[in-house]
Amino acid sequence: MAIPENITENLSKSALDFQTFLRKMGYNNRVVEFSQGTRTAQQAADAIGVDISQIVKSLLFKTEVGSVAVMVLISGRDRVDEEKLSILLGEHVIKADAEFVREKTGFSIGGVPPIGHLFRIQIFIDQDLNNQDQIWAAAGSPFAVFSLTPGELQNLSNGKWVSIKTG
Repeated sequence: MAIPENITENLSKSALDFQTFLRKMGYNNRVVEFSQGTRTAQQAADAIGVDISQIVKSLLFKTEVGSVAVMVLISGRDRVDEEKLSILLGEHVIKADAEFVREKTGFSIGGVPPIGHLFRIQIFIDQDLNNQDQIWAAAGSPFAVFSLTPGELQNLSNGKWVSIKTG
C-alpha cells in the first residue's frame, strides 16, 4: 500500500524515538506522521486511507485491586469486553485513566503504541486482528502510525491471542 501524501517530512521526537526503538528491535517498519491527528481509530483510518478494522487500538486497563497494568490490542472497529478480560485475569479490571497510561507506558492516550512501554505490561491481542494482512498502530504520538502484520504484532508485543471483543 502506498503511503498517503498528507504525511509530514520530519518526525516529531516521540515518533523518531519510536522509529529508533523499532530499528533496535530488528524491524524496518516505517513510522509515518500525518499533518492531521490519528488520535482515534477513525481519524487514523481516514488519514491512512484504510478500513477502521485495520487500525490497532492499544487500550490500557488496570486491575481494580492491585492496579496492575494490562493492555488489550484490538481492532479499531471493536470494543473490549471488560468482563471477558476480568475472567482472563481472575480479577476485576477498569479502564486506565490518562495519568496511569502515561505513568505505565510513557505515552499519552492517542499515541500509545503496542510496544516500547516504560514497564513490562501483559498484553492480550484480539484474534480478529489476525484476519488482516496489514494493520496500523500508533507510533508514539497522536499524529504517528506504523504498519505491520498481525504476526509482527504478536512477535513484537509477546501478546497472547484471545477473543476479547464484545458481541
